[in-house]
Amino acid sequence: MVFASSAGAGAGGGPVLTARFALQVVLGRWFMVFACLLILSASGATYIFSIYSKVLKSSLGYDQRTLNTLSFFKDLGANVGVISGLINEVTPPWVVLAMGAVMNLAGYLMIYLAIDGRTARPPVWLMCIYICVGANSQSFANTGALVTCVKNFPESRGIVLGLLKGFVGLSGAIFTQLYLAIYGDDAKSLVLLIAWLPAAISILFVHTVRIMPYPRPSRRGSASSAATSNDAFFCFLYISIALAMYLLVMIVVQKQVNFSHAAYAVSAAALLLVLFLPLAVVVKQEYKIQKELEESLREPPMVTVEKPVAAMQMAAAEPSQSTTSETEAEVSKHQQPRKSSCLGSCLKHMFNPPAQGEDYTILQALVSVDMLVLFLATICGVGGTLTAIDNMGQIGQSLGYPAKSINTFVSLISIWNYAGRVTAGFASEIFLSRYKFPRPLMLTLVHLLSCVGHLLIAFGVPQSLYAASVVIGFCFGAQWPLLFAIISEVFGLKYYSTLYNFGSVASPIGAYVLNVRVAGYLYDVEAAKQHGGSLAGGDKTCIGVQCFRKSFLIITAATVAGALVSLVLVWRTRNFYKGDIYAKFRDNTAAEEELPAADSSSAERQKLKGGDETESTAVNGRKG
Repeated sequence: MVFASSAGAGAGGGPVLTARFALQVVLGRWFMVFACLLILSASGATYIFSIYSKVLKSSLGYDQRTLNTLSFFKDLGANVGVISGLINEVTPPWVVLAMGAVMNLAGYLMIYLAIDGRTARPPVWLMCIYICVGANSQSFANTGALVTCVKNFPESRGIVLGLLKGFVGLSGAIFTQLYLAIYGDDAKSLVLLIAWLPAAISILFVHTVRIMPYPRPSRRGSASSAATSNDAFFCFLYISIALAMYLLVMIVVQKQVNFSHAAYAVSAAALLLVLFLPLAVVVKQEYKIQKELEESLREPPMVTVEKPVAAMQMAAAEPSQSTTSETEAEVSKHQQPRKSSCLGSCLKHMFNPPAQGEDYTILQALVSVDMLVLFLATICGVGGTLTAIDNMGQIGQSLGYPAKSINTFVSLISIWNYAGRVTAGFASEIFLSRYKFPRPLMLTLVHLLSCVGHLLIAFGVPQSLYAASVVIGFCFGAQWPLLFAIISEVFGLKYYSTLYNFGSVASPIGAYVLNVRVAGYLYDVEAAKQHGGSLAGGDKTCIGVQCFRKSFLIITAATVAGALVSLVLVWRTRNFYKGDIYAKFRDNTAAEEELPAADSSSAERQKLKGGDETESTAVNGRKG
């Protein structure tokens, strides 16, 4: 087996680690989860746009509306992943991850060369393409890693989404610590780090991430084997909490103390140590899997012996069942629709979806009322919080916060973004399993909570931007696992790669309306008032509470509207969430487990039937 036993081990010393066990670890489902954690912890570069946005603005001479247009294309690329979803439907995940790595390197490297002056200043439309391509690699990483994990652990999808999305939320703070250790306080070099690091990690683990068959229960009938146990996910959660707390402590300490480059290097080394700690959980789980396998092989096989009378009755029924099946197949063959009616049939089925929780087709999901309601609620909720995140640098500057505090806001958003994701993922799964608390209702509550952060920015309460960063970061993060879990539960997992990415499209739409058309426009209007009515060739900054007041009052109203819309989904799915939404996965696994036993019973019946025929022939021979 995977473990080789030495002479001493046979006497009770236990198994010895071998190369075969190491191979089992690398090829196992838990190492795949570890690889996905690392890939996604480096795929959230879009959330630290506000750190290098000031360099973009000053190096290329952009006004706020142009900067917000770049921000929109960044959000468009990060969230419009329908192409990656369609590719993932027909190719293995490694293809999607490799494509994402190439796009990430190409897009962000061109941005770095532009702001560093190594290429001619590109026009705005070309910069929009660069940042859209670079950010779109994030959707490829999410599709290849996150969707694969959800399909491998369908009964723990809320936990999986919360944990993996949590590491995406932490990636902003992780990037900040690493770039300070590698390049020092240089925002231009941060763009260079964003270009090469995610691509390198994706290529390193590209063949590790793959779809694996859902493990069958053990012979003892235990539903919580080491292959599917949530215990490992909770261990990953505790490690991620330790990582978040470490990052939070470092943020506070670095705000109070001026770190040298060597001190930043030491803090980054400790960060990497915690980041690789889940590998110990992976080894532990694979060891448990091996022990379960060895114990199951030591158990005597269970043989079911049927009574001869019952077996003969079943054998007699088999020919009639076979004849019936052949007749049905023949009738079905003659009743198949002609190709000319395929289009009409497709359109008919598109507006005749299955019950909630069954596998919808892509068209059925896209035209359903549930998807439309969820889409509108996401436009309002995610669009508003994303506007605050993308403008946090300018918000802090307009309210008179120092540059060091602005970096603190970005890191706080990143950490609380993580907290929102894991809280929404784990809490919604626990509340759903124990109390049948529907996820859409939790999404409504998150929308209402985010209004508190928007109002703190709108009224510019002194020193309130720290609290606003916490609330907005938490709510922004909490919306994503809820959104993606709802999509997987209501519309099924068959076409989840595409539907997952379609749900993300709502984010850039909301960002364009609320960020570019509302926040960017009103900011430039206020800046023009402060600078003599024109921004042409002059200072493009706005100072004061009034710079973002109107914008965030409008965003607050839009978010409340999104909360009201989400209540429609709560009403429509109330009966669905009252039932056991994961029952079909357990039933399918049980059916697969019973299939070999049924085949074995059939073989025994054939043997019995053959034996009876032999005995009958022998008797007739003696009579003759």
